[in-house]
Amino acid sequence: MTLVTGKATIIGSPRSILLIQLGDIGDVVLTVPCIRALRENYPQARIVVAAWDKAAELLDDCPWLDQVLAITKRSRSLWAEIIFQIDFFRNLRSLHCDLAIDLRTGTRGAIMAFLSGASQRLGFYAEDGKLWRNRIFTSLLHREYTPGQHVVDYLLCLLEAFGVTVQNRTPELFVSDEKLVKIEMLLAENAVEAGRLLVALQPFSLWQYKEWGKEKYVALICWLIENLNAVVLVTGSKGEQDRAEEIVRNCGKRCYNLAGQTSIAMYAALLKKCRLFIGVDSSGLHIAAAVGTPTVSFFGPSSPASWAPRGAQHLVVQKNLSCVPCRQKGCGDSEKSRCLDELTVAEVLTAASNQLDLFKVIPS
Repeated sequence: MTLVTGKATIIGSPRSILLIQLGDIGDVVLTVPCIRALRENYPQARIVVAAWDKAAELLDDCPWLDQVLAITKRSRSLWAEIIFQIDFFRNLRSLHCDLAIDLRTGTRGAIMAFLSGASQRLGFYAEDGKLWRNRIFTSLLHREYTPGQHVVDYLLCLLEAFGVTVQNRTPELFVSDEKLVKIEMLLAENAVEAGRLLVALQPFSLWQYKEWGKEKYVALICWLIENLNAVVLVTGSKGEQDRAEEIVRNCGKRCYNLAGQTSIAMYAALLKKCRLFIGVDSSGLHIAAAVGTPTVSFFGPSSPASWAPRGAQHLVVQKNLSCVPCRQKGCGDSEKSRCLDELTVAEVLTAASNQLDLFKVIPS
């Protein structure tokens, strides 16, 4: 059921639009079709996207927006925090936004939409926001959750509900030539062997219940090196360097630990240089797909229908169990997922055989 409270369409032609996405990195990537739709509908408008700083730089090269407003989460003294907030919202008001759109149901984005001064403020209705949060918006979309709906479609439905037409639903990230040159330098610094199939493998997630076993990754990497003549780059955050090294040291030559060696924007450039991405349901998967790299992804409790990249070049491997996807944080919210623990390397290779066979013609 879809219900709109307030004005059902955007009034006039906004001159300055604030789009607020205070989700994780993957959420920001999946928001790009919303940015594109706003640009196509309002080509003369100034479009500003507000996002957490950990993801904001992914949008630096996006041709459909004018400014990225990076929001920082840092520990400050009370006085320093007061000064920071005053400066932030002064800068926000200087944008002179007449339309603000919040893509989440939290309170910070709602406050930001209100303090922007925009006369039109659109958002999703929040069941727990009846006291004051919902009242901040001039128009709200009541949208019941539909299991299996892709997140891109869910985000776009807010715009469509108020008359924004959507031509393209595929997330697309842009990477500058300068960043690609820097990645080539990084690969050279790490003595990464050139001239072979370059595969990025991201074994880790923010959530343990989404991860596969270390020994299985070692076996998979060895297979990729031997059968596809590949060079494998194990990726991850700075905090995952030691875990990545545990995998790399068991894989021999042509496997490299690049975890923590790039910013998030440079990670996008690295994935664009790769011919294939393999990994868990994570931000890396969304980034790889958005820069045009084919993917093989492992899904456990979460739903591929909601989160996996769409298209023939993106393959999902998931255990065939009656409880999958349960959409819980592991079995009974235990942070351990039987569907991933029991997923074998042989099953992965069988499921992914057609995808991987595309790369067997790569010469030495």
